[in-house]
Amino acid sequence: MAKIEIYTTDYCPYCTRAKQLLDFKDVDYTEIDVTHDDKLRADLVNKAEGRRTVPQIFINDRPVGGYDDLKALEDRGELDQLLAA
Repeated sequence: MAKIEIYTTDYCPYCTRAKQLLDFKDVDYTEIDVTHDDKLRADLVNKAEGRRTVPQIFINDRPVGGYDDLKALEDRGELDQLLAA
C-alpha cells in the first residue's frame, strides 16, 4: 500500500476534492493541515520544492502536485498504479 500525504488548509475547496478522490479510491492518507502553522507551511514549501499552494500531494514521497494533477493521473488511468506501489 502506498504512503500518501496531503498538505491542506481548512478553507481550500481543491483540498476537499483531492480528499474526496482519495476517499473514493478507498486509500488511507495522512492529512497535514497547514492552516495556522507556519512551521508546517515551511516544511511543505521545502518538501514541495518551493510550491506554496495547497493541496500538495505526495505518494511514496513523490510529489504529485495538486488536485488537478491528481485528477489528471486518475483520468489517464495512472493513479491506481501509484496507489498500488
